[in-house]
Amino acid sequence: MFGRRSNENPAETAEDAVTKEGGKGRATPKRSEAEKLRRNQLVTAPRDRKEAYKRVRERQAQQRVKAREGMAKGDSKFLPKRDQGPVRKLARDYVDSRRTAGQYLMFIMLIVVAASFVRIPILALATLLIPPVLLAVVLTESLIIARKVKKLAAERYPDEDLKGVGLYAATRSLQLRRLRIPTPVMHMGQKDRV
Repeated sequence: MFGRRSNENPAETAEDAVTKEGGKGRATPKRSEAEKLRRNQLVTAPRDRKEAYKRVRERQAQQRVKAREGMAKGDSKFLPKRDQGPVRKLARDYVDSRRTAGQYLMFIMLIVVAASFVRIPILALATLLIPPVLLAVVLTESLIIARKVKKLAAERYPDEDLKGVGLYAATRSLQLRRLRIPTPVMHMGQKDRV
């Protein structure tokens, strides 16, 4: 009465029971296997909160390094939202294939500041006139780049969102070439893809 129930069909095996309707889809592990797995999980678990935080920080540092490398290479999986999409790639390639006055702005301004310390009247006049002229040139060039990139993107990608692409291209044209992220893939003067 209270004893074990025997199978109605003694020929039925454990594998057959698994394949029946409502089964869990896998065989039940042996007790020794389950205990071994549980012991392994206990060994790899951190001993205290301090060690757990240390492991989390190490994992996050590895992920940041991987993301930084992927972003520098231009891998779309690691790019931030502002750099993703074919329109933004077109804008980057357009700017990277050209020399712009904006990328030399910082160097020229450093030379102007250094020249302002020299007490030569003609140099003093030049240090007063060069910055506003240079800024006007850079602003005009940025507006031209923004307009051309918008026009080119509208021709090539009519179904894509063009919002902010002109400002994106203009901002990239002001950055030093070595400091641009994602790293430029186009060489200066290379206009075969743009």
